Amino acid sequence: MRYKQSPLLLTMILLGLLFIFSQGFKKATVTNNQKNNAAGFAVIELFTSEGCSSCPAADVAVEKFLKENSEQVYVLAFHVDYWNKLGWKDVFSKAAYTSRQSQYASVFGLESIYTPQIVVNGRHEFVGSNSSQLKRVVEKELTNGEGKPVTLTASVLANNHVAVNYQLNEKTTANLNIALMQLHAAVDVKRGENDGRHLDHINVVRDFKTLASAGLTGKADLEIPAGLTKEDCKVIAWLQDKVSMQIFGVAEITIQ
Repeated sequence: MRYKQSPLLLTMILLGLLFIFSQGFKKATVTNNQKNNAAGFAVIELFTSEGCSSCPAADVAVEKFLKENSEQVYVLAFHVDYWNKLGWKDVFSKAAYTSRQSQYASVFGLESIYTPQIVVNGRHEFVGSNSSQLKRVVEKELTNGEGKPVTLTASVLANNHVAVNYQLNEKTTANLNIALMQLHAAVDVKRGENDGRHLDHINVVRDFKTLASAGLTGKADLEIPAGLTKEDCKVIAWLQDKVSMQIFGVAEITIQ
C-alpha cells in the first residue's frame, strides 16, 4: 500500500525547511558582520637594514601584506645602524632606532637584537620575513577591541618643518610616539651584503619624537628630509606604555 502525501503536508514541510534555512543564513550573516566590524588595530614595526642580506625579503613581505591588509594596519620601517660597519651605510639608519629595538629586546627577554625583526603592537616579536606568523598575529590583534582615540593634524611650515598637533580623549601616563614616514624609497646598494641589489622600501621612519606623559593636547615639530615633499610622507602617532611597551592607540594622517 502506497502512502499518499497531502498538498497541505508538503506545504508545511517546505515552509519548515525554509524557516530553518533562513535562520541559519541570518546567523551566518551576523557572524560575518561581527568579524568585519572588528575595531582592533595592528602597528607593525619592522627593524631592518640595507646592510643585512636577510632584510630585503622582509621588506617585500611587509609591503605585500600591507597592500592586502590595509584596514586598521599601520607599518613603520625603522632602519638600524649596526650593519653600517660592513661596508654599506644605510642612509635611513639612526642610532635612536637601534636603541628602540634594544628596548624591545629587554622587554621580550631576548639575548640580542637582530634583523629583520617585526614587533606588532609592542606585544609580539618574530622574524620579519615570516609572512604566515605576521598574518596570524595581526588577525589576533584586530579582534582585541578598539584602541584609545588619538586625533592629529599636521601642516607644513617654513623650511620643510611639519607642525603636528594632537588631542587625546583622556589623560595618560603613557608615551606618545610621533613619526614622519617616507612612503616609498628606492636604493641601489653598492657595497656590503646586498652589493648590486636594487632595494625598495615603504613607510621609512625619517623623523621620530617621543613625548613622555603626553597631556590631553600638545604638539611636536618634525622635519621633511631634503628632496622630499609633503606628498611623499605621512605622520603617524601611537600611545605606548612606558614599561610594557604595549601599544593601545594609533592614528595616521596626510600632511596639509
